Amino acid sequence: MITNRKIAAAFNPSANIVVFPGDCRRLLKSIPDETWQLVVTSPPYNLGKEYEKRLKLELYLAQQAEVIKECVRCLSPSGSICWQVGNYVDQGAIIPLDTVLYPIFHDLGLKLRNRIIWHFEHGLHCSRRFSGRYETILWFTKTDNYVFNLDPVRVPQKYPGKKYFKGPKAGQYSCNPRGKNPGDLWVIPNVKCNHIEKTEHPCQFPVELIERLVLSLTNVGDWVFDPFLGTGTSIIAAIRHQRKGAGAEIIPKYLDLARSRIEQELAGTLKTRPMTRPVYDPRAAENSLTIAPWAENLK
Repeated sequence: MITNRKIAAAFNPSANIVVFPGDCRRLLKSIPDETWQLVVTSPPYNLGKEYEKRLKLELYLAQQAEVIKECVRCLSPSGSICWQVGNYVDQGAIIPLDTVLYPIFHDLGLKLRNRIIWHFEHGLHCSRRFSGRYETILWFTKTDNYVFNLDPVRVPQKYPGKKYFKGPKAGQYSCNPRGKNPGDLWVIPNVKCNHIEKTEHPCQFPVELIERLVLSLTNVGDWVFDPFLGTGTSIIAAIRHQRKGAGAEIIPKYLDLARSRIEQELAGTLKTRPMTRPVYDPRAAENSLTIAPWAENLK
């Protein structure tokens, strides 16, 4: 539970929210073993964006391995790591980062439970290959005894009234009345252009993406840690659901953004896209506008 609502700059036993101004490796050195229940992040993709220094892939992977190893040390036996990545692009050829990062986790003894595909509609348009419209979330657990809460993240059934038509359950509903498993293909808008959560950060997590992971992979009061915090989305998702949140960020302007957004969340004023809102379909909206006038006349 979030009892101490102050944002601490360093980890201590009484803190519930930690925003560390610096390299996550420095913060991780101060964390006791098996502290985090969920590590969730979108690390720099080594694409040469304004907030990252482009590295040779081998050096990039070595740096990632250093962070991942410490995250595993700090992970609870029932905990999970969710590493969300896209592609490394080298002279027009792509290298899926999840495929080259997987051996690092595997060699540390973690087990891959899902390779979740996050699909979105907006992004850069390519002229010499098909435009990328998905990224992946590698979900690893430390042991076989891991937290997994499906009910809080169920989605509406496609056919909620479907019933068994024969057998001993004939006439009974054939689907879970609480909703269905969301599966491993998640259609969630990314934070671009007119998205209500948009800040100046070029690669910002949507809060609802992390909420789904927080609700399913942690319990109330657990720690959620993001080693590459950005604008604070992982902590926002954590405290929204009565978890504790920690993260590190090296860029001062993003630190300021993270603190500001977390403070807004604590005050109840942060505007985000609700988890339950369907993805906007302009064709459906256009059809409803077209049908509405004559439908009104039929009343």
